[in-house]
Amino acid sequence: MSRREPTLKPVPIAELRPTQITIGMHEVAERRRRWRQKRGKKASGYLGTHMIPVIRGLKGRYYIIDHHHLARALHDDGVKNLLVDVIADLRALDTESFWFTMDCRGWMHPFDEKGRRRDYDALPKSIAGMVDDPYRSLAGELRRVGGFAKDTTPFSEFLWADFLRRRVVRKSIINDFARALEEALRFAKGPDAGYLPGWCGPAEEV
Repeated sequence: MSRREPTLKPVPIAELRPTQITIGMHEVAERRRRWRQKRGKKASGYLGTHMIPVIRGLKGRYYIIDHHHLARALHDDGVKNLLVDVIADLRALDTESFWFTMDCRGWMHPFDEKGRRRDYDALPKSIAGMVDDPYRSLAGELRRVGGFAKDTTPFSEFLWADFLRRRVVRKSIINDFARALEEALRFAKGPDAGYLPGWCGPAEEV
């Protein structure tokens, strides 16, 4: 399927459909902080160069497939419209074929805040409807401090979140995020994390 040109007409954030159920609100807060440091032309330029990748799908809706945290941060800070980059146009597909294609192409992540896979209809209808997963927040911050490298694997942070979910106590993330991050860093450098995208632990000598 050929890549389409970016849509230069702004699309209301309220009309964007998420392709994931959860989000890391700690990461959203950090993105809001950085966004508030921009003013005037700097802010306009930022929005002009950070288009949101979407799939045009059922009933002509725009399904966002990346930058969910950025979109949520801008939404929560009162931004009304964003430019989108249409990656593929699937409007011709029926409902079953659409979701099957989205799933097989790695364009969605229908897992809830406990790491359980859900039916497609559990996906939120709006950016504001995504729920917080503390482990996604922990994974996002872990990458930011060098716990693992940025990788092109779709939803790589969710793979790390699932890894941490089995090792770090949820309550510790909520009560003492900094300490939970230190614990996550130790796990991230260990051999058990070697299968994960962006792993940068010590290599064994041959």
